[in-house]
Amino acid sequence: MYLIQNYSRLPVRFVRGEGVYLYDDKGKRYLDLVAGIAVCSLGHSHPKLTEAICSQAKELIHVSNLFENPWQEELAEKLVKEFWTDARVFFCNSGTEANEAAIKLVRKFFRDKGEERYRIITFRNGFHGRTYGSLSATAQEKFHKGFEPVLEGFDYAELNDIDSVKKLLRKDTAAVMLEVIQGEGGVNECEPEFLKELQKLCREEGILLVVDEVQTGIGRTGEFYGYQLYGIEPDVITLAKGLGGGVPVGALIAREEVAGAFTPGSHGSTFGGNALACRAASVVVEEVKKLLPHAREVGEYLRKRLEGLGVGKVKGKGLILGIDYGKDCREVVMKALERGLVINCTAGSVIRLLPPLILEKEHVDEAITSLREVL
Repeated sequence: MYLIQNYSRLPVRFVRGEGVYLYDDKGKRYLDLVAGIAVCSLGHSHPKLTEAICSQAKELIHVSNLFENPWQEELAEKLVKEFWTDARVFFCNSGTEANEAAIKLVRKFFRDKGEERYRIITFRNGFHGRTYGSLSATAQEKFHKGFEPVLEGFDYAELNDIDSVKKLLRKDTAAVMLEVIQGEGGVNECEPEFLKELQKLCREEGILLVVDEVQTGIGRTGEFYGYQLYGIEPDVITLAKGLGGGVPVGALIAREEVAGAFTPGSHGSTFGGNALACRAASVVVEEVKKLLPHAREVGEYLRKRLEGLGVGKVKGKGLILGIDYGKDCREVVMKALERGLVINCTAGSVIRLLPPLILEKEHVDEAITSLREVL
């Protein structure tokens, strides 16, 4: 009764988690195929992660970014080693903050070069966050409703339509920003040829390519970064969700030249990259790298089992998958919950699955049995 009512909460109180399972306050067990919306990449109560968090909490949780931070340095090195070129990292607390940082970095990069470029092209049904910059970059009017006017400087193209991008190009266009798989928008995949054409266009026009990896990054697609599936080389990527395994942490990675636009005082975050968050994320990164072949194998098995249900088109890669149910799927989510299965409905009609990367085939079989009963 004391909370602002900005969430439509389902009538379950989870109080404990272990592996791929959650337990409510009555002791009932649930198979978790949402993982806190792609956050709990190692599942719940992962031994190495919980040990790292407890150990770090006993030593040091937070100091100001006015001082050197060895935990940030360690994590940044791990993230850059997985990137395609020399780069630098900025740490924050969430995906929307990472995307805000990317928007600011893009604009300052060109201003520092004396170029009046500031506009950013994004894509219909994309989702980049809920703070004003990232909200304005989100080309879904339903999220704008009630908060108008959104910020000026964003142009919306159609996904997988290179001509729609070309039509929006202007002398003041600075960047193109997109998700390689639109998670919130319905698990919509980019076509490989489209991404290659898009990168070529960006290079020809001298504009930056920004990939929002908030949902697709850190092993979710079966590759460490989602863009790696398509052989492209973005100038900037943003991360959050699965990076901390449940501990809030976000990151922006920019190739060396672009990263130089952020100088002392140009951007910052009080809590960003604190010792606890970075220690947790370092463990997650190391564990996820070991899990990549597993995520690909189990993801393919899950996809085939979902296709066998015959209730709609299956979309996505690795362990970010969706079933286009063709009609409102909120009732499906509720019925599944009653049977002890946690799934998600997005874009109205898409059943979205974002399980922990530790999911096993036996868990897939368990989930399919429940889904078949529900559907």
